[in-house]
Amino acid sequence: MGLASKVNFVRDRLTECFFWTVRVVSQPQFRHCRKVLTKVASFVTTINDISDVHGTLDELESFTDAVQRWDLGAVENLPGYMELCFLALYNSINEMAYETLKRPWTKHLSLLEKSDTMYTFLKEANWANSTFQEYLENAWLSVSGHLCLVHTYFLQRTNITIAALHSLEHYDDVIRWPSIIFRLCNDLGTAKDELERGDSVNATTCYMNEIGCSEAMTCQHINDLTEDY
Repeated sequence: MGLASKVNFVRDRLTECFFWTVRVVSQPQFRHCRKVLTKVASFVTTINDISDVHGTLDELESFTDAVQRWDLGAVENLPGYMELCFLALYNSINEMAYETLKRPWTKHLSLLEKSDTMYTFLKEANWANSTFQEYLENAWLSVSGHLCLVHTYFLQRTNITIAALHSLEHYDDVIRWPSIIFRLCNDLGTAKDELERGDSVNATTCYMNEIGCSEAMTCQHINDLTEDY
């Protein structure tokens, strides 16, 4: 996509994203799946960096509205770097939908273009303080695990049932629980780096501020939660 070279304040994590997909889908026959998931993960990183450390609240609201409307005309209200990001996202998602529409089932573009992840990024950008539970209710979506799981499902399966589509659309526990674990593990591993680059909200800081305990006790509690899920 080349976004990292054109939007130079975002992290260029293309290689990391690819190796992450290898861990998720390692079988040789799923080469196309890995390629698309790498692109999805790169978009998540780019948009997350825009939301966390660069975009103003007004810009983020306009960008979220553009994604929600899924309308090229909406880019007129965006700054240049957001316009570039939206156009890349728009073209890539429509391309993914076109490829899968060739299969014997259709009508899933709405799942691929769902904008709930953008709303969670915007909510985090508006937060100054939140309780641990408030954070977790939003953060299991903002970590984008559900997004990657939905794309993986479409990219691997040839027979999609109505029940499966309903489960993907409403995020049953089989999607929610792994996403919560993903979020908690992610925050444990990256909290320090994220705070240094400007993020203010994560699981560890929310729990420490709410309960008033040490970082070590917080990490132990979050590790225990991952075991519970």
